[in-house]
Parts: sequence; C-alpha cells; structure tokens
Amino acid sequence: MHPLKQEYDACFNLWFEGYLEPTPSSATDAQRIAHYQRKASEFESKCGKVYAEYQNCIQSAVKQNGIEPMLQQAREEHPLREAPLPAPPSKDAA
Repeated sequence: MHPLKQEYDACFNLWFEGYLEPTPSSATDAQRIAHYQRKASEFESKCGKVYAEYQNCIQSAVKQNGIEPMLQQAREEHPLREAPLPAPPSKDAA
C-alpha cells in the first residue's frame, strides 16, 4: 500500500471517529450546523495537506495509466447527484 494512502487513511479514521460522536439531542439546528462546521475545519487542519498530496498522487496515476477517459465516460453515464435531505422525524414516531 502506498505510504500516502496509509497516512491519509490513519488521519481520516481518527478524525471520523470524532465526527461520528453524536451531538446532544437537545442541540438546536444552529448548534448542530456549527458542530459539523467545526468538524470540517478540524479535518482541513489535521488531514487537508496529506489529502491534497494523496489526491494529486492518485490523479497522476490515473493520467499515467490512461484511466481518465474511462472515468469521464462513467461520470457522463452515471453523474453524481446530491442525496435528498432526510425527512424530519414525525411527532407520531414517539
């Protein structure tokens, strides 16, 4: 396994454990948004540099191995779309 992948995976996994910690159920929407914005900033400060290096390495390998046309075709045939937001829990669910 490539050393950059190992370094990024280790950084991401450590960060993700904290990201998955639930916000208190009493938190307001604004508090939840602020929490996830802090987590995004934390990711950038802790893992952003190694992620950028790893991404550049992957992109170079894709170009060197002639995979770019296949990726472009896949993107055109199956474009990524944003997932719909989940519906808020119903009051009857309690």
